[in-house]
Amino acid sequence: MNSKDILNLPSMPLASPSYPKGPYRFIDREYMIITYESDPAAIREQLPEPLEPDGSNTVLYEFIKMPDSSGFGSYTESGIVIPAKYKGKAVNFTSQMYLDIESPISGGREIWGFPKKLANPTLTTKEDTLTGTLDYAGERVALGTMRYKQEHLTYNLHDEVVCTSCVETLTQKMSKTQVNLKLIPDVDGTPAIAQLVAYELADIDIKGAWSGAARLHLIPHVNAPVADLPVKKVVGGMHFIADITLPYGRVLHDYLLP
Repeated sequence: MNSKDILNLPSMPLASPSYPKGPYRFIDREYMIITYESDPAAIREQLPEPLEPDGSNTVLYEFIKMPDSSGFGSYTESGIVIPAKYKGKAVNFTSQMYLDIESPISGGREIWGFPKKLANPTLTTKEDTLTGTLDYAGERVALGTMRYKQEHLTYNLHDEVVCTSCVETLTQKMSKTQVNLKLIPDVDGTPAIAQLVAYELADIDIKGAWSGAARLHLIPHVNAPVADLPVKKVVGGMHFIADITLPYGRVLHDYLLP
């Protein structure tokens, strides 16, 4: 294989790339997001400078099921997102992510710097309850529950849009700038890449959304430390289904530049 062919490869390994070139389209991506109040000092500890807390003392715990993801297949993930500020602008910082297959772990870490680790998350409907779980190394570390589709935000029983402003507001929230800390070492162990990477989701199509009461239980674990951002009070839950595009990102801040 010549140099040109090598540089055209989307990813490693040479014989069977882990993921294709993007952008990446997700169909029927299902979210349960539980917003809760946490400890301000713990939030500050989880945010890399120059990011700052947004002052709300809130954290978003996410369970996401992705049954149709171009290039990545079908998988589920779970993790923590922290509302923050960058030079006064509101952003979301992805603090921890756990998912169940290799391809999006590799692609997410190598392209955007998502903090992805292999684990066993689920998002299922059990009787009248939307239920999310996260197991790491055989141990339960997170359990989230929400009443199933009891409070419609955007659709009624006849699939008619009942709240156009709700759709617009949720689309705006999903379009918010997302930020990851991307760290990749060089062959001698020193940092080759140390960046804050930003991106915005695109081509968002909300297919249904519901809000309501929720509960979240986090269990301390050394290798999946979601409980390091403790739950003081659950604010509420959001359940929605959407088609989205994940485009490539951009460098927001480079720690290796003077």
